[in-house]
Amino acid sequence: MKRREHLKRLALLPLAGAVMPAFAGSTESIIELGLKDEPQNIFRSIGVEPIINCRGTFTIIGGSIERPEVRSAMEASSQNFVQYDELADAINQKLAELTGAEWGMVSAGCAAGLKHVTAACVTGGNPEKLIRIPDLTGFEKTEVVVPRHSRNVYDHAIRNIGVKIITVDTIEELEKALNPKTAMIYIMAYSATQPGQPMSTEAIAKIAKPKNIPILVDAAAEVLTIPNVHLQQGATIVAYSGGKAICGPQCAGLLLGQKDILMSAWQASSPHHGPGRDNKVGREEMMGMLAAVETWKKRDHAAEWKTWLSWLDMISKKVTSVEGVTTSVFEPTELSNKSPVLNVMWDPSKLNLTGDELAEIVGRSKPRIAIGSETKDGMTSIQITTGQMQPGNDKIVAERIFEILSKKRSPKSTTMKRPSGVITGRWEVTVEFFNSRSTHSFNLEQDGNWIQGSHKGDFTTRDLVGTFEEDKIILRSVERPVGDNVSFIFSGTLSGGSFSGEIYMGEYRTAKFTATKYKYKGKRERIVVPGGPPLAT
Repeated sequence: MKRREHLKRLALLPLAGAVMPAFAGSTESIIELGLKDEPQNIFRSIGVEPIINCRGTFTIIGGSIERPEVRSAMEASSQNFVQYDELADAINQKLAELTGAEWGMVSAGCAAGLKHVTAACVTGGNPEKLIRIPDLTGFEKTEVVVPRHSRNVYDHAIRNIGVKIITVDTIEELEKALNPKTAMIYIMAYSATQPGQPMSTEAIAKIAKPKNIPILVDAAAEVLTIPNVHLQQGATIVAYSGGKAICGPQCAGLLLGQKDILMSAWQASSPHHGPGRDNKVGREEMMGMLAAVETWKKRDHAAEWKTWLSWLDMISKKVTSVEGVTTSVFEPTELSNKSPVLNVMWDPSKLNLTGDELAEIVGRSKPRIAIGSETKDGMTSIQITTGQMQPGNDKIVAERIFEILSKKRSPKSTTMKRPSGVITGRWEVTVEFFNSRSTHSFNLEQDGNWIQGSHKGDFTTRDLVGTFEEDKIILRSVERPVGDNVSFIFSGTLSGGSFSGEIYMGEYRTAKFTATKYKYKGKRERIVVPGGPPLAT
């Protein structure tokens, strides 16, 4: 078997199947283990269980599966050396021809693309400015205007350049915010920016174009439109994730739009030094992204959609054989995350199971399956998204969900166990992160099993809620700066006047904490109330 074929097999989506032998103690390489009988189980050779993706193009589970043409292009391009500026110029010209845009560029992911474009708008392609980032002292362009609805966790990439973000709520505020310091306007591509909306791309372009202010549209999770809908609506640059709908390299992004800005954006990207050196894109990803766009134009998208619907139909027929289970198919028309979704619904009081619980079961046991879930208005549901499902996944998913839904369960007790103490009051909380320690505090009010109050973190104080059963205390607060959020779920055990345990912080993993009752240090003394205004100050 040729090496290229080996790599093609290795890139297949991991499916449930025979368990690979443990890598520990083996004299065989990981590659050799991965190619034995079950090539898709290379992850098991290092003790990691693969996942069937019924969730969508989430980076944390791998984004998308690269198309065979993409893998072939990446393998072929790994065999030779090439001068990167020459390669970029050729690829960017080819991307322009394929998409109808003025120019193209491949970045190390969509977020890196946002960063490079911001640098381009701030520096204008002047390397003397580029190497000073993020210190923008003396720069003419230092501000980026963003509608509040477009603030999101990915605008960190823009802020990394050192710009000041100006957040606006209306089109009138946006117009007033534009000034000689404005480097660009950044917007997320979704319903609020569609034609006819108050802050649509078209409406913003009417204001920005006369002032020669670039508009960057973040369309990371969208399907690629040719000719490009965002450029037609007035955007200057549009950015896509290569590893989502386009099914290109996971570590690549696609930028399309105005040539002079994208030339400056490439200047701000590796292999050049400066603030973008840490966002390196290799020749393999560059050629793989080009292959993905070429393949996108040739793909039979209607046939893919029909196949996805057939998978959902098969799953629906299987799970609705369970009494009380109903399904519906959602076919999105918007460009972002565009693939059919199966909603599987039931009354949780009838099956004694919620969608969240089912999602947790299939996500933590074999075969591992990533699905969405929701509980609302007395009904619960799971969502099965097709876009990254692979042939054969539908049968595995149908059988697994049917198995769980058809299992008989006893009604859950709604009676909460009596708490072992009283935790009303102020608590000092020591938090141990991976390599640092912080001091937080709780102010708690207890009403039987229910807890409410506040959690003071390193920078803000936010509301906190929770429960207390026997000696188990669970508390939750959420830090919500503009465009971001960090959830803190404290799970601890009360013992000897303090409680301690772990903090679950979602994508930021876990930390440890210990809470001890605050000891007031003020001395006891009588307070004299004056009889009137002071006679001296």
